[in-house]
Amino acid sequence: MYVNNNVLTIVSRNSNLALAQARLVQQHLQSLYPDLKSEILGITTKGDQLLDQNLTKIGGKGLFVKELENYLLDGKADIAVHSMKDVPAALPTGLVIGAILARADPRDVLVSENFTNLQQIPLGSIVGTSSLRRQAQVLALRPDLTIRSLRGNVETRLRKLHAGDYSAIILAAAGLERLGLVQWLHNPLSIEDMLPAVGQGALGIEYRADNPAISELITPLNHAATAQCVLAERAMNAKLDGGCQAPIAGYATISNSILKIQGLVAAPNGQFIYSAVQSGNIADAVVLGEKVASQLAALGALDIIASLKLRGPADD
Repeated sequence: MYVNNNVLTIVSRNSNLALAQARLVQQHLQSLYPDLKSEILGITTKGDQLLDQNLTKIGGKGLFVKELENYLLDGKADIAVHSMKDVPAALPTGLVIGAILARADPRDVLVSENFTNLQQIPLGSIVGTSSLRRQAQVLALRPDLTIRSLRGNVETRLRKLHAGDYSAIILAAAGLERLGLVQWLHNPLSIEDMLPAVGQGALGIEYRADNPAISELITPLNHAATAQCVLAERAMNAKLDGGCQAPIAGYATISNSILKIQGLVAAPNGQFIYSAVQSGNIADAVVLGEKVASQLAALGALDIIASLKLRGPADD
C-alpha cells in the first residue's frame, strides 16, 4: 500500500516551517491510527536554494510544490503536505488534494521590534516583504513607506529584521504559530486592511489519485468548511489566471450555511485596488468564487495581472 512497505512516507520541503506542518499532519494521522508507521522525507527544493533570484524566472511559487509532486509521481512518497497558498490552480494529471485541514489564523502580522501598527512607523521607513499582495495593501494605507524585497524562511526574515535592515516585516500568522513563535503574534493586521492570500492558513494533503487506500486514510482529516472556503478562493484565482504571485487576495468564510467570499486585486503601488464580494450557498463555492473573479475583471483587474505577467512579480 505504501512506498516503503508498511511505512507511510510524507514528503515535505526541508524548511523548519514545512517540516512543522508535515509533523502536524503526521500527528493527526497517528491519533487516528495508533498503529500507523510513518516517516517524513524532507527535501530542499530549487526555490529554497536560489534565494537571490526572482521566483518567476526560475518557475514561480509552484516550483516549491512541483518538486514534491515529482516525488509522488515517481513513487518515492505517498503524500505531500502543502501550504494551500502555494499550490497552483491546476494540479498535475494523476494528483489530487485529498484533504484540507481546519484553517489556522489566516491573517498577516506586522512584525517589528519597535512598532505595533502601520500608523506608528515613521515616514519613509523600510518594510520587508516580497509579496506584491502585501506590498500593494501596505502602500494603500501608507504610500510614504519603502517596500524592500524579503525572501528566505521565517527565521532568515526575522534575522534580517533583528539586524536592522527593516523597520518592520510582514509574515503570516499561521506560520509563526506553527513554529511556536507566538511572541510575534501580537500585532495582526485586520482582514479589512490586509486581505489574505488565497488559501492562507490552510494545509492541504496531496496524493496520487490511483491510490484509494491513501484516500481512505486521509479523508477523515478533511475539514469540510475550510475545504469549501479554499475551493471558492481557488476558483476565483483560477478564473483570474493570477497564479500564486500576482497581487490577488481572496478570503472566504462560512456563517449559518452561507459562504461569503471577498476578492481583491491591487496595483503594486497601492494606487488602484479593485474589490468584490459574493455570498451564497456553501454548495455553490466554485460559482461564488468565479462570480467574484468576473466582478474584479469587469473593474479592470485583468489589466493589472497582465502587466505583472510581463514584468515578473515577486513571491508571497
